[in-house]
Amino acid sequence: MQLVVLGLNHKTASVDVRECFTFSEDQIKTALNHLHEYEEISECVLVSTCNRTEMYAVVDDAEDGLQVMQEFLQRMSQSPIDIGDFFFYLEEDCINHLFRVSSSLDSLIIGEGQILSQVKKAYSLARDVGTTSTVLNTLFNRAIAVGKKVRTETRIAHSTVSVSYAAVELAKKVFGDLSTSNVLLLGAGQMGELTAKHLVANGVKTVFVSNRRYERAVELAEQFHGVAVPFESFMKSAVDADIIITSTGAPHYVIRTWDVAHLMPKRQGRPIIIIDIAVPRDVEPEVAAINGASLYNIDDLEAVVESNVRLREKEAQLAEKIIKKELEELLNKFRYLSLRPIMARMTDKAEKIRQREFKRALAKLTDINADERKAIENMSKMIMRKMLRDPMVCINRVACNQDEEFYLDAIRDLFKLDAIGEDRHREQKKTYYRYAKQ
Repeated sequence: MQLVVLGLNHKTASVDVRECFTFSEDQIKTALNHLHEYEEISECVLVSTCNRTEMYAVVDDAEDGLQVMQEFLQRMSQSPIDIGDFFFYLEEDCINHLFRVSSSLDSLIIGEGQILSQVKKAYSLARDVGTTSTVLNTLFNRAIAVGKKVRTETRIAHSTVSVSYAAVELAKKVFGDLSTSNVLLLGAGQMGELTAKHLVANGVKTVFVSNRRYERAVELAEQFHGVAVPFESFMKSAVDADIIITSTGAPHYVIRTWDVAHLMPKRQGRPIIIIDIAVPRDVEPEVAAINGASLYNIDDLEAVVESNVRLREKEAQLAEKIIKKELEELLNKFRYLSLRPIMARMTDKAEKIRQREFKRALAKLTDINADERKAIENMSKMIMRKMLRDPMVCINRVACNQDEEFYLDAIRDLFKLDAIGEDRHREQKKTYYRYAKQ
């Protein structure tokens, strides 16, 4: 069994590729419910956000698993896009990657707080569907704990620059003072709420809020003293807006080229900035070609993010130390998990022998008192533990390396641990080959 991750993110793929592999909770739940069709995958968690889509899995063989995982994601996306932009990490690299993701070290905005809750939600969904077991339960619980620890023990999240903040900073870079600017906000989810907060903090003149669920638009508009706009008529408010910031969860474009083409004559020469921070994108790319309209997407926030990265480099180094320590501890735990069955069988057999011989000795020592009986029993336990110590240390030392199977077979033979009916000649060729190498 091998632990792997296949995915893409803002570092490996542009937004036009990422949006083809961005999945809703319903899509993920449906796909995971069909995981049993893929025999090579025994456990799976799928993380999908605006900046990444990553499939964590436990597979029988990494090479075969890669092909099956690619097929799984391709089937979900139904996209002809080449899957070559994906990265693929094994075992230790996979664990290290997830720890960095949950700690927001791998985010577009280092230190942002959303990713940890997104990892939690992805794990919870997979667990509820029933596609996780010992390995991924152990991995994700530790990853979530590591994310919390990094945020608690470092200042990496101090004055965090979020995507919403970066969008407003981009608007300020173009307009300067926002106190005379009107902003149309499309989408009233968490991203929209954070954006509204930053806009108000920067003294924007008016915030128009539009959302498919009008009640939510009203609620957010009241919170920030803005104006709620019905979603079906938001382009009417765009006539008075200087900036449009859009972050809906729509699977299709909500602002098309012809919308903006009809809008610009009504603005009588006044330019407009459209900042699209949604994935999939909300704005048709061809809008950028319309005279007077400037279009930016989430990948254009890189320049704003650079300053954030420099400010957090020192805190990120502290976070990396935490991750390294946690990684070593989890690897040790996984090694133990893989060896636990043989160690348990060896200990159980030794304990049965100890108890049998202890009872035989007691039958001959009829005149000993309770304290003497206890001393003899403790001595028998210590002898057993000390006899098992060296084999246990040896097994732990070779865990997960090329000699593991050889030593496991040797332990089975030396201690006669094979169960009745078990095939004692399994993988003999591989075992003999390793023995010959020694």
